[in-house]
Amino acid sequence: MKNKELNRHEIRIKALQSLFPLDFNVDLTKDAAIQNALSMDDFDVLDDDDEKFTPPYLDTLVTGVIEQKSSIDEIITKHLTKNWSLKRISKMDLIILRLAIFEMMYQKEEVDAKIAVNEALELAKAFSDENSTRFINGVLDNVLRNI
Repeated sequence: MKNKELNRHEIRIKALQSLFPLDFNVDLTKDAAIQNALSMDDFDVLDDDDEKFTPPYLDTLVTGVIEQKSSIDEIITKHLTKNWSLKRISKMDLIILRLAIFEMMYQKEEVDAKIAVNEALELAKAFSDENSTRFINGVLDNVLRNI
């Protein structure tokens, strides 16, 4: 195992990998989901005493999305076109949207909204498909206009 310090982009990937199983598995704890995501690439994030540790911003993202899920879902619903509903959105795309909107709405001091949108599009390119990227971009552009 190698120790690695994660950059913000990598932290967003780990947040996505933590939130995805939490959406399905009610028995999974937030901490277990985060540790599982952190160990996926055979990297351990260790502190100065070589203890496993969760990067603070990763904890902020996962905790924030969990705590603000209903208000974030309301924002998503408000910005969908008439033929769309939350149920129709793939789980991966929904989690990418939740993550981006959490950063846009609740992390304004930390992250510029346009960076949150760009990061969401990068996650969509890596974990979804081209149609999803366009869809996510459309929803987030609508949200951005209303902030």
